[in-house]
Amino acid sequence: MAPVVTAALGALSPLLGKLTDLLANECGRLKGVSREIRSLKNELAGMHAALVKYTMLENPDEQVKIWVSLVRELSYDTEDCFDKFIRNLGDGGGRDGGFKEFFRKTARRLKTLGARRGIANQIDDLKLRIKEVKELKTSYKLDDVASSTSGNAAVDPRLAALFAEEAHLVGIDGPRDDLAKWVLEEENNHRRRVLSIVGFGGLGKTTLANEIYRKIQGRFDCHAFVSISQKPDTKKIIKDVISQVSDSDAFKKDIEIWDEKTSISKLRELLQEKRYLIIIDDIWSIVAWNAIHCAFPENKCSSRILATTRILEVASSCSPGPHDQIYEMKPLSDPHSEGLFFKRIFGSENSCPHMFIEVSKAILKKCGGLPLAIISISGLLANRPRVKEEWEKVKRSIGSDLNKSQSLEAMKNILSLSYNDLPPNLKTVLLHLSNFPEDYVIDRERLVRQWIAEGFISEERGRSCQEVAESYFYELINKSLVQPVDIRYDGKVQACRVHDMMLELIISKSIEENFITVVNGSQTVWGNSQCSIRRLSIQDIDQELASELSKKDLSHVRSLIITASRCMKHLPSLAKFETLRVLDFEDCQSLTESDMKGMENLFQLKYLSFRSTGISELPSGIVMLLDLETLDLRGTKIIDLPARIVQLTKLQHLLSSFNLWTIPIGIGNMTNLREIPGFDITMSSVGAIEELGSLINLNALCVRYMVHASQEYKRHEEMLVASLCNLGGYKLQSLYIYGGTSYAFELLDSWSPLPSCLQRFEMGTTEYCLSKLPKWITPALTSLAYLDINLSVITEEVLGILGELSALLCLKLYTNTVHKDRLVLPGRGFQCLKEFLYKPCNEGAGTLLFEEGALPKLEKLELWFSVPVAKAYGLSLGIEHLPYLKDVRVILQKRDATSSEVEAAEVAIRNEMSLHPNHPRLSLFKEMKE
Repeated sequence: MAPVVTAALGALSPLLGKLTDLLANECGRLKGVSREIRSLKNELAGMHAALVKYTMLENPDEQVKIWVSLVRELSYDTEDCFDKFIRNLGDGGGRDGGFKEFFRKTARRLKTLGARRGIANQIDDLKLRIKEVKELKTSYKLDDVASSTSGNAAVDPRLAALFAEEAHLVGIDGPRDDLAKWVLEEENNHRRRVLSIVGFGGLGKTTLANEIYRKIQGRFDCHAFVSISQKPDTKKIIKDVISQVSDSDAFKKDIEIWDEKTSISKLRELLQEKRYLIIIDDIWSIVAWNAIHCAFPENKCSSRILATTRILEVASSCSPGPHDQIYEMKPLSDPHSEGLFFKRIFGSENSCPHMFIEVSKAILKKCGGLPLAIISISGLLANRPRVKEEWEKVKRSIGSDLNKSQSLEAMKNILSLSYNDLPPNLKTVLLHLSNFPEDYVIDRERLVRQWIAEGFISEERGRSCQEVAESYFYELINKSLVQPVDIRYDGKVQACRVHDMMLELIISKSIEENFITVVNGSQTVWGNSQCSIRRLSIQDIDQELASELSKKDLSHVRSLIITASRCMKHLPSLAKFETLRVLDFEDCQSLTESDMKGMENLFQLKYLSFRSTGISELPSGIVMLLDLETLDLRGTKIIDLPARIVQLTKLQHLLSSFNLWTIPIGIGNMTNLREIPGFDITMSSVGAIEELGSLINLNALCVRYMVHASQEYKRHEEMLVASLCNLGGYKLQSLYIYGGTSYAFELLDSWSPLPSCLQRFEMGTTEYCLSKLPKWITPALTSLAYLDINLSVITEEVLGILGELSALLCLKLYTNTVHKDRLVLPGRGFQCLKEFLYKPCNEGAGTLLFEEGALPKLEKLELWFSVPVAKAYGLSLGIEHLPYLKDVRVILQKRDATSSEVEAAEVAIRNEMSLHPNHPRLSLFKEMKE
């Protein structure tokens, strides 16, 4: 694993790697420079070791925190110094050869430019700072402090949940009674069953488990409730269970001297013939579960285990069987949130004075249905004067109060448990989310690309940076630290949202680590004046804040993310941001040409987004950004790319809406490209189309071909097919073709070899349909998961071929031929399909019937339902044959049907859905074309 930037260590790890590369190349052979670099590297390596040790402390001393901060800032400044030095000396020509080649050329120029003294002076300044920091470590006696810093044992923040009065609980009755009923069910030969309760910290998992326990414990021969720490002691936990389930002093006589193996054996012996109920609260890892659950025998006495966890992966491990259950905790509803809030402050759910209604709603919105947050903040307000201004002050300062108020201490501790349990890499990417304001839906790919650009990610065990970054994203979801938004057909999460209370925590951690400075109106905290701004998130800024910002040194800012369009007029010039890696203007509709001046000097920029800004022209200096990896132009009005865009040979993601671009000549040199949407074939040269076939890393291609068979474009067609054949043998995963006629798709019949990696194919129009299924769509496409296709004739043979696509998860099928019969989906094929859309583009086309065994995994169905045709064949769809169905969208087509017939069809569909055991969510619309 290559060294990465982290919130705790700053840039120290990658900096040591850069200094090593310097010494290994020609710069290392320059006497004065090499000696100084080696000395600098040795000093920093020693600090790195100490820093790693100190950042692992659970409760570090304040002096340790200060020293860690000084070293972290020093690492950033040192890296910035060397990066600037390299940039100033380089002529740009060596960048293509990579880091080592660039240093080789730089070293040659050092000999002739007399710049040795300049770098030596800069190193001297850094060495002086290093010396001061090193002496401070000695004077603070940090090694002695660190070794003795264990802190007092913290009070378990979950204890209050165990002893909560039933009268004070809100919104728990329904889940408690439902789950208690499930626990008491005696079926499946009375086998042992496990219920896992999973959810975000503070949602009330322990409270719910304890209420179930109270309600049903009398129905079992013995019972126990044990809480698991983040570092569980298995022997102690097992002995705790034994103490609760056994009243026999004789049995427990030698319990203090039992080892772990003996303890487990004794507990199994004790429970073997008994019906037991065990609550295992707050499990943090699969390893912990595996160590504990083997002590509970699989007897035939209808025994039950309830486990609570914050981690979905752990819940799945606890409840792996078909007769086990996972219950996902949900936030309190608005009425329940208000009831809990007002009851704790005013003693009754309906006693809130009118003057507090609006501010209460704003505070509860921040709590987001989190019971712990509601209880903590209501406790804080209960001790404040009942004056509206006081409540407004609490609303504005919830984030800062999180670190100050005793009333909020329990909530902070609960949330911090999850944060502190993370490894450094996950802490870093979680803190990065403080770049985005409350309730912001954060796109997964946007996050992943920014993490990579920032240097937070490196390849691991043969996985690419992209794969590693995506695994981090899903790990945050798995640990219930962020909430997934918009889950696709293939299980991929498109975006996420951060709970307001977790956001407040990570903002406070970001301030503490000087990781991100958030400019958000009155809530802005500039942090330690001794530290430079490293990352800047502009969420709300006025003239006064802008004036204050302009006085700051912005030359060390590594990322600038702007999430409020009206902020643009107040921003400092880009010329002040010398070290940017990430520049994100997404949704800044007021972006102008003057706002982009100086962009050509951002030589380290890797991520640049103009998404949804509406700009019509790229700044000319963009072709100077030779390190650029992502350029996002979606939602802009740009229709031409500069010819010199092909100089950006490190570019991987060129993202755009369909803007009819011409393929630039020389694109074949951009071999790192993975995505290039929006090219028009007929507007491009034959040579440029041919070069497409050289893009060996291309994953996604979007092209437009709008003409009929034409001799004029014969060479274009030949080159397009040749390039697609080449790409099919490389890494092409997604192909989108927009054509004026079916001819563009008929060209693909000569596609060979078949694209073995192809996962997604889309026809970009519903204006016409293919007369037959393309020859290249065969069961040999073993990776094809998404197919969007228009066919005039849909036959049993076509359905048979499509049904044999073994990886197909989503099928969108359009037809324009009028069929006066039903399209029957047989009970075979489509074994993996999860989403199915069927749209006859011509009213009167046949509707669907699902036979038994058809689409056995289907979860989402969208179809156009012809009332007259359905009336002739019967209104039933065969929905009962789709066992996993969750969502149904039906559009009723009326042509030649009476109002009563349409109404009867609607009633029949609703009845069919209501009888389905899953009770799928139904959206029903009427298409009333005359």
